[in-house]
Amino acid sequence: MADQVDLPPYLLKRIEAGHLVVLEPPKLDLEAYISNYTGRTRFDRCLLIGQTSSCLCTEALKAAVNEAKKGKDVSRYSTAVEALQEVAPDDPDANLDMNWTEVTTKQVKAETDRLEFELKGYKNNLIKESIRMGKEDLGSHYLNIGDLASAKNAYTGMRDFCTTHKHVFDMCLKLIIVGIEQTNWMSVQNNVMKIRSLPRPPEEETQGQPILATSMGLVHLASSNYYEAALSFVSTNPMMGTRFSQVISPNDVAVYGGLCALSSMDRNDLQTKVLDNSSFRNFLELEPHIRRAIAFFCNSKYSQCLETLEAYRKDYLLDIHLQRHVPELYYRVRSKSIVQYFIPFSCVTLDSMASAFNTNEESMESELVEMIQRGILDARIDTQNKVSLSSSPTPRQTFLLTHPTNAAPNIHPPQ
Repeated sequence: MADQVDLPPYLLKRIEAGHLVVLEPPKLDLEAYISNYTGRTRFDRCLLIGQTSSCLCTEALKAAVNEAKKGKDVSRYSTAVEALQEVAPDDPDANLDMNWTEVTTKQVKAETDRLEFELKGYKNNLIKESIRMGKEDLGSHYLNIGDLASAKNAYTGMRDFCTTHKHVFDMCLKLIIVGIEQTNWMSVQNNVMKIRSLPRPPEEETQGQPILATSMGLVHLASSNYYEAALSFVSTNPMMGTRFSQVISPNDVAVYGGLCALSSMDRNDLQTKVLDNSSFRNFLELEPHIRRAIAFFCNSKYSQCLETLEAYRKDYLLDIHLQRHVPELYYRVRSKSIVQYFIPFSCVTLDSMASAFNTNEESMESELVEMIQRGILDARIDTQNKVSLSSSPTPRQTFLLTHPTNAAPNIHPPQ
């Protein structure tokens, strides 16, 4: 594990401010990872990794600087350069390119003036299609320069000038993208619902399905509704490809869907809705460790399941949508595993549980106490004998109690 003393001041400040910093090296290759995306999310993801990973900090911030210079969002460029200056002050990219900044600022203003002037002309001529396209161009321009509020207003203004269902679909899709970047999940959900209510030919329905399914998955994920998020992600059409690469990749669908399912579904649902799902299997092939983790859980191999997930925790802590959910998702999977492990027994020693879940007795006891207090585990702990006792009868005891003719004498549910 990296020592905090060796961290650049930039990351030390973030730790002091209460921000997450991942000290261990992740498995991901930054260049390969970012190549899965297009548009503004490339910068967002690079910046987050640069702000979070001690191992990839410099590389990611340099990538963020380069991504910013490919676009027209001057404020993003300044943010990335300022961060890089604190991490690697001697790096050539850490020097603010004033010439680029000034030229880009002038170009942005000129483009804004031109698009607004053209739109004004279209409005004077009362040509609906020209007005719609003018608002679309202006919205895309505002999105590219990072003025999300103006982009949303411009796209929303297209509504009165849409003359086909395809126009409405395109408008709502653009509002979904803006909403995701704004983390305005209500807007995302509303526009998904509008698209779903449109009468569309089967071909358009198929093309749009991955966008709508993954958008709703992100909506549910953001609200910590992991079960509904899982259902949305696992329903994604495998023909997705790069259709929504400005937001999410097929690999993300596998990871988000798999983790949400593992944290919220029972063994039967995991088998039928995830592992046996022929469509989602295509996504799981991109992230085979997620499939293995789910299979381990379904086969009651809880330790292997948790070990598999733990190996990728550092990567998921660097993900723009997953980061804040990782602790809760992992806690739920671990808690479910402990509950499932405990079901067949009326009494389990803390030592055996600690061994099964790769921890020590003291930590295991604390973990069980928390689960009992939260109502997750129906059990009690005998601290003197270091055992955990079930408060409910085991399946075998339930059978014997309900079939007295087959019952052995003195069989009673644990007290």
